[in-house]
Amino acid sequence: MALREYQGLAVLAGLLLAAAGQAQQAAVPEPVEPPPATAQGDVTTLGEVRALKPDDEPLDLYRFKNPVQVQPNRFSHTWSEPPSPEQVSMSGGYLMMGINKGLAAAAQGVNKLTGGPDQIQSATARPPPELTEEEQRRAQEVCVQQGGCPVLPEPGGTP
Repeated sequence: MALREYQGLAVLAGLLLAAAGQAQQAAVPEPVEPPPATAQGDVTTLGEVRALKPDDEPLDLYRFKNPVQVQPNRFSHTWSEPPSPEQVSMSGGYLMMGINKGLAAAAQGVNKLTGGPDQIQSATARPPPELTEEEQRRAQEVCVQQGGCPVLPEPGGTP
């Protein structure tokens, strides 16, 4: 029993000596004097610095590059690459992805049944406004009164 107490005291003494040694090794750094102040004319300025946006995808020299370039065909429209594991985890897992895809298909079916417009529609430009002959005549009179406008060709005439 006495041997165990001496062992505990020896370990405690060793720890105290190690802590004291660590405390003595941490030397306080000497204060460094600041550089002398220079005149305003001696100050050098740096050139212009531009921050460039990093590339979205880093260059991987060991990535496989398929030497065969396949032209789009009739199957390209319906084919989509499977999601990467990162995309799966960011979108809630396979279960949530399946639920969202099912909801989108159901919404598209309901939209088709009710005859509603598509969710994504292509833009259509309207034709430029056409003035009637009376409106063109009045506009020409106002231009002449204000001090000159380019003469418009007569409607129905050749350009």
